[in-house]
Amino acid sequence: MDPIMALAGLGVGIIVGLTGMGGGALMTPVLVLLFGVHPVAAISSDLAASAIMKPFGGWVHARRGTVNWRLVGWLCAGSVPSAFAGALLLKQFGTDESVQHGVKIALGVALLLAVAGMLLKAWTGRRDAGRPPAPITVRPLPTLLVGVMGGLVVGLTSVGSGSLIIVALLALYPKLRANDLVGTDLVQAVPLVTAAALGHAIFGDLQLDIAGAVILGSIPGVLIGSRISSRAPGGLVRSALIIVLLASALKLFDVPTAVVGGVAAAAVLVAVGIGAGGRIAGRIRPKRTPAPDDSILEDARR
Repeated sequence: MDPIMALAGLGVGIIVGLTGMGGGALMTPVLVLLFGVHPVAAISSDLAASAIMKPFGGWVHARRGTVNWRLVGWLCAGSVPSAFAGALLLKQFGTDESVQHGVKIALGVALLLAVAGMLLKAWTGRRDAGRPPAPITVRPLPTLLVGVMGGLVVGLTSVGSGSLIIVALLALYPKLRANDLVGTDLVQAVPLVTAAALGHAIFGDLQLDIAGAVILGSIPGVLIGSRISSRAPGGLVRSALIIVLLASALKLFDVPTAVVGGVAAAAVLVAVGIGAGGRIAGRIRPKRTPAPDDSILEDARR
């Protein structure tokens, strides 16, 4: 068991505990790019770790009542069998170099979609601040199809149990609050990644030494991240995660390192500019004068 790999799992687990997202989107490219693990083995190991990490966050949301259980049921009805089928489909493709390259490209595309999902999640978080819960009408067939497509992508790439399905749920249920959206997605991801991990284990793709190292680091990482999540600036963590995912996607596309570095540097400057602009706007925004109390007006009349 590689202790450095366990440390990488610790770092990814902390990010998952802080943001609720980024497990598959970070751990799989870390295993591929930094440790030279074949993409199929990296996907299998990451799914096994996610199957153990996800219940921690799901339990917290279930206790807080931020889970739409009817949505969870319809999503799981589609995602669980399709995630298992995705693992079988990946096995049928074979393990030659062309297949590994194709998996890397698919993983890069999934990472870019995950970035889009995180940006939408950040936007809805600001939009829904202070909004009371709004009742929604569950649409069974579209929700089932979202589960089918999401499960297939997770089974093939290990990415999407959080970020990608959130994008689809935003499109189907725009009135769903951000915290309910995240809680519902996190709970439905538990059986989804478990089915995908089971499929990879049955078809012989799972490497226990890699999965064990990731699990060993990720579990305490999730607990640490959850404890400090209330103190860490969410915008900073989200920006750093988006930049890492973007750079990982470009690297999986075999983009030259210099170009990847330039794009990452530009993204950092944009994030810093947006943060600074928000702070300046907060300082110069005029304060509202409170309405005078009726008793004060009465005293003035007298």
